Amino acid sequence: MEKATVYAGIDVSKDRLDVAVYGKDKVSSFRNDEEGIEQAVKSLKKLLPALVVLEATGGIEMPVAAAMGAAGVPVAVVNPRQTRDFGKATGKLAKTDVLDAKMLAHFASAVHPEPKALPDATVQEFAAILARRRQLVEMLVAEKNRSCTAIKPVRERIRRHIAWLKQELDSTDKGLDQAVRGSPLWREKDDLLQSVPGVGPVLSSTLLGQLPELGTLNRKKIAALVGVAPLNRDSGKFRGKRSVWGGRASVRTALYMSTLVATRHNPVIKAFYRRLCAAGKLKKVALTACMRKLLSILNAMMKNHTRWSSICPANS
Repeated sequence: MEKATVYAGIDVSKDRLDVAVYGKDKVSSFRNDEEGIEQAVKSLKKLLPALVVLEATGGIEMPVAAAMGAAGVPVAVVNPRQTRDFGKATGKLAKTDVLDAKMLAHFASAVHPEPKALPDATVQEFAAILARRRQLVEMLVAEKNRSCTAIKPVRERIRRHIAWLKQELDSTDKGLDQAVRGSPLWREKDDLLQSVPGVGPVLSSTLLGQLPELGTLNRKKIAALVGVAPLNRDSGKFRGKRSVWGGRASVRTALYMSTLVATRHNPVIKAFYRRLCAAGKLKKVALTACMRKLLSILNAMMKNHTRWSSICPANS
């Protein structure tokens, strides 16, 4: 008799790992620490699963995903929105850790998301520094907004905190630069990216750390991955407006800020933006199209290892 293919799901919380195998009622629980992760890996490895699915949970899932990958267990980290929609579509509206683990196992069996190689330790460290930088920027904005309405004694405390945040942000930026300059490969990619007018160290670092697929996919796929590809909203005779959504928000945010600069200082993007506006496009729509065009240019440059000066020598 042929052995059944095994699919598993792991619901990851701060303190616990709930492991479910599709078709089985029993759900195993382990502590979410080094010892518990090792036990979870051993228990699953014995079953020789075809795929193990976890949700992306802000980085909490990375230790167990990395341990699974290192043990040779095929693992896929998926967007929680996909699994939530899958759960609703299959009538699983209740939500507990055990039910979530079973739903992830079912998702693995039905959808078969492609397992991907996890980033190495260097890339993970770089991504963590980038995430910390983003948090610092968000805290700075929040504190500056609070200082406008705070009473005097509190305002002084906020200003001291703002000064500390600025120092920490500066230190983080230096750490990012050292990480890039410390790797010959990343240094080469960073130089290629920053050769484009409008692309600075923030976008370059974000692309290196959070969009490793840049240069390996075609322009349509890379646009969809970032979330700048227009998606249809049609049904029957109804024809809705195309809109962009989903994708990697942190990459899209950095790309948006660089595109704003590029519409003023990059001759290709500037001309494209003006042409769209002259054709009657809304500025927001034109800017999104420019984001997509800039991303396509960067993708082609990375794929062909070509600097901006080689693509547009007259405009560099």
